[in-house]
Amino acid sequence: MHSDLIKPFAAEYAEYLKDESRSVGACQYVAFPRSHDEALEVLRTAYDQDLPVTIQGGRTGLAAGAVPSGGLIVNTSRMDQVLGMSVRDGLYHLRLQPGVILSRLRKDIESRRLDTAGWDAGSLQALEAFKKDKAQFFTPDPTETSALLGGMTACNASGARSYKYGPVRGHIHALRVILPTGHPLTLERGRVRAKGRRMELVCDDGFALCLDLPTFRMPDTKNASGYYIHDDMDAVDLFIGSDGTLGLITELEIILRPMPGAVWGVTCFFASEDQAVDFVTAARPALGADAAAFEYFDPHALDILRSQRANNPAFAALPVIDPAYGCAVYTELHCTDEQAAFDRLMAVGDLMEAAGGCQDHTWVARTDTDRDKLQFFRHAVPESVNMLIDQRRRIDPVITKLGSDMSVPDACLRQVTQMYRQDLAEAGLEYATWGHIGNNHLHVNILPRSADDYSRGKALFARWAEAVTRMGGAVSAEHGVGKLKAPFLTIMYGQKHIDEMRALKLAVDPKGLYGIGNLFSLKGGAAQ
Repeated sequence: MHSDLIKPFAAEYAEYLKDESRSVGACQYVAFPRSHDEALEVLRTAYDQDLPVTIQGGRTGLAAGAVPSGGLIVNTSRMDQVLGMSVRDGLYHLRLQPGVILSRLRKDIESRRLDTAGWDAGSLQALEAFKKDKAQFFTPDPTETSALLGGMTACNASGARSYKYGPVRGHIHALRVILPTGHPLTLERGRVRAKGRRMELVCDDGFALCLDLPTFRMPDTKNASGYYIHDDMDAVDLFIGSDGTLGLITELEIILRPMPGAVWGVTCFFASEDQAVDFVTAARPALGADAAAFEYFDPHALDILRSQRANNPAFAALPVIDPAYGCAVYTELHCTDEQAAFDRLMAVGDLMEAAGGCQDHTWVARTDTDRDKLQFFRHAVPESVNMLIDQRRRIDPVITKLGSDMSVPDACLRQVTQMYRQDLAEAGLEYATWGHIGNNHLHVNILPRSADDYSRGKALFARWAEAVTRMGGAVSAEHGVGKLKAPFLTIMYGQKHIDEMRALKLAVDPKGLYGIGNLFSLKGGAAQ
């Protein structure tokens, strides 16, 4: 190797071979750059040596996008500095490296204490205004707060509050990217746009790249499936959600938003899933822009939490879930003030009773402490499922969790929930369902008890991908496609459009080195 930053892979780096999907890969080298210039040195060396490159952040992804397929791992966790602040159009922007951890960023924003080492005068001036202004926040809120900002951008992550605020894409103003060929590219929203489906990128060193964009039309649903493409699109959006296949993000500029005057949460319990769907269907238009999130927990998810509270001391802080509660919907309200929040809370109660629920069967969170308890409740479900799967893997290593990430249009919410429930009952598979019901985006998690369960679960997911596509939905709404969902992307778009995406990727990455196996096969990794 020509770079001292690239180390031979050794046993001490074993954790970097996997992510939260529980998939495990292989590689020969690893690098931990700390700056744009160090990343540039690493990636130019990789290009010269024809080394496949897997870009990693915090490895919290669920689609194996960060799992290496040989070659070199470039892990960005040590690129963790906040580089500056500015004010644009009345909104505060933070410029930072991709390795900044979401949980740390939230604390820094809340406390208004940021490490300003190396900041310029303009950034320091913006920080003084920020300290005196109303509270701000970064709206994307994936369940795993140890996620890194670069990884969140690479898969266009979202979370519960994406119902109101949308995914990461709408909160990124600028990117600095190193293309696979080693050319650095700086993009600012509004500066470079495609003309129809033709885009020209001019790199910082003058290298120009002309791209023909795919011709498919994206579904009108929450969507993180493949490249983001539409007529006259902004060049920034091409790299957001590209699953590490088009380049390494070395800097990003995020947009903060003013914190609402009142943030209240209410968990409503229902006897049946159909009642929960009735509630959400009515509540979406009734609550309007004051509803920030609708989160669902099916009967199996509640049973898992009941079991964890009873048997695992780590979950003793979970609230008691009455055995009479069949399923739950958590609604988060973001309002101008407490009176508005109270009025909306009363509206939620009326909507719940109209759907068959009871106002006595609710948990209301008006304070940070109360919301933390409900957040623990929400996050305990996937954590508990992961623990259960890990136990089963010790008996049969073939077993792993199967989690869906599909979304459908509003009109298909009842249809898709009934499909999931009926198909799983007929298959006799163990499962739990939770997630973003406001976006018609449920995470159906099959919990295999054997290799046969795993095989039948995968076949069921493929069948659902076809059905969701027919409904006008997306096979991945927030986790990205990575390696695990690549077959579903072909189902969703068809081979012609997969070939167009492949051609676009190879125009940017002519050796086919980046993110091998993510989104689609490169037929050996070389341009054909």
